[in-house]
Amino acid sequence: MATMTDVGSSPLPLLFRRRSSGEMQNLATVSSSLLPAFGTVVDDGYLNLKKYVIVPYDHRYRWWQTFLVALVLYSAWASVFELAFKRAARGGLLVIDLVVDLFFAIDIVLTFFVAYLDKATYLLVDDHKKIALRYVTRAWFFMDVASTMPFQLVFRIFTGRWHNGEVFGFLNLLRLWRLWRVSELFKRLEKDTRFSYFWTRLLKLVCVTVFAVHTAACVYYFLAVHHKHPVNTWLGSVVEDFKHRSVWLGYTYSMYWSIVTLTTVGYGDLHAVNTGEKIFNMLYMLFNIGLTAYIIGNMTNLVVHAAVRTFAMRDAINELLRYASKNRLPEGLREQMLAHMQLKFKTAELQQEEVLQDLPKAIRSSIAQHLFRRTVEKSYLFNGVSEDLVSQLVSEMKAEFFPPKVEIILQNEIPTDFYLLVSGAVDLLTYKNGTEQFLSKLGAADMAGEIGVIFNIPQPFIVRTKRLSQVIRISHHHFKQMVQPQSEDGKIIIANFMKYLKGLKEDILQEIPFLTELLEEQNQQPLEQNEDQQNRETLDSTDANPEGKTDTSNGATTIRVIIHGHYPSEGTSNDRLGKLVYLPDSLEDLFSLAEKKFGKRGSTILVADGSEVEELNALRENDHLFIF
Repeated sequence: MATMTDVGSSPLPLLFRRRSSGEMQNLATVSSSLLPAFGTVVDDGYLNLKKYVIVPYDHRYRWWQTFLVALVLYSAWASVFELAFKRAARGGLLVIDLVVDLFFAIDIVLTFFVAYLDKATYLLVDDHKKIALRYVTRAWFFMDVASTMPFQLVFRIFTGRWHNGEVFGFLNLLRLWRLWRVSELFKRLEKDTRFSYFWTRLLKLVCVTVFAVHTAACVYYFLAVHHKHPVNTWLGSVVEDFKHRSVWLGYTYSMYWSIVTLTTVGYGDLHAVNTGEKIFNMLYMLFNIGLTAYIIGNMTNLVVHAAVRTFAMRDAINELLRYASKNRLPEGLREQMLAHMQLKFKTAELQQEEVLQDLPKAIRSSIAQHLFRRTVEKSYLFNGVSEDLVSQLVSEMKAEFFPPKVEIILQNEIPTDFYLLVSGAVDLLTYKNGTEQFLSKLGAADMAGEIGVIFNIPQPFIVRTKRLSQVIRISHHHFKQMVQPQSEDGKIIIANFMKYLKGLKEDILQEIPFLTELLEEQNQQPLEQNEDQQNRETLDSTDANPEGKTDTSNGATTIRVIIHGHYPSEGTSNDRLGKLVYLPDSLEDLFSLAEKKFGKRGSTILVADGSEVEELNALRENDHLFIF
């Protein structure tokens, strides 16, 4: 069985042919490179081609092929032109033709060293014998040689004289075989994102049109020159003795007739006279119908493709206006709907959701990190959290635009998301006694909706945009999933949140009644902790500790619990959230603390599942205790 080395070398290096210090410079080059087949095992042993083998996708070989395309354009023009105007073929154009043929002869030689892709293995074949055998046994080799051979010069070398017959003019038409190179070039340019598809396609249409006009003009002149009675031709009836006049005069008349006929103008100054010319005119006009349809169809597609988003936007807006008029919606609501629809189409090119969905998650995450990481780090809630949590949050956030005077959050709305303002400005509002009351203004890096999400209560405020604003949002569900495993980050977020609440204005705190009580408890807890610590220090200074308990004054961690003044299955509006306290040293102290908080003395302590507490050592951080 033949090994991979026998068949060919892997095309994998072509994916990395543009390197700088070992790094890829342009990932877009992958689109024009060969890819190994699925399941193909490629390692470093198969990365190098044999000596004197040209990679077909090498940029130097591509430049050579592009240079040949320019020569092909000349060949396509000259081969038809020289058939009609024989005098030009024996003049200065002959030298140019020989030079052009020399370049294509060099390309034939180079082709024997160009590796090819094996369709069975999808590997580049770099064996010289196989490359040569493949090229020689295909029709391309014979057509390349025939289109490059200077038949007239060869005849002169063997006979010593120039041949004036038409046979060499028709043999020169074999050069039109080279036009396949132009087609391949346009295919490659249409896929290359560095070039405009519109202008590439337009250039292709222009080339096709010019070549058709040029060919028809030369053929029409050829018919006039070879008629038995030159006077009885389309050109002889207008220009006397045109055979002996300037070549460029005849070419000008021919191009004029061809263009006028192609554009269906038909002034009548140049028209078919004999039967042969009339038959050619009919065939040319039938061809013009197809060519015109091809040009118009392609131009229409290009124009419509460029304006398809505009058409979609106008149709959507018209449907929206008809809906608003049919249902007699108020003018203010109609303007909001119209502004949102226009903004949706304006920002569609920025968001490109359909494009981003096709990208791998790692690339989408990198894009989000580049765009929004700084904004998240500047927000108060995530100040000081770990880099890992910030990266997770940014990856899950979604960007949105909102037009001016549009509600982002409604009052008493179920909390599903909270928002981080990237740019723009929003107002914090509330409805009080049937009137709208302004509370605060938020700017870049400020947050909205986080109070409802963290406390899991209906949104207490209205958030309305003042001007065009960009926000990033994250859902309540994703936020909890990411924060719960990160206990240290969770404590930092809660500390940042409590600090933020303490800095809120009085009128904002009044809209959420339990916030005032919560903040008062937070202020009292450090005082109570200090009192308990002082009491323990006093006891330790006078008595020994027979049970070997840890001295909290030396830095031991104090447990915090939440106490309630009722049975677990019961609940009152005043004791719904409970009281967050530091766990004292004994059950008696816990009963005394509960009496101080709830105004009544308890005798039983239960946890949430109904079990009675007998020892404080069994309790853990944030346990709920029911004392009654």
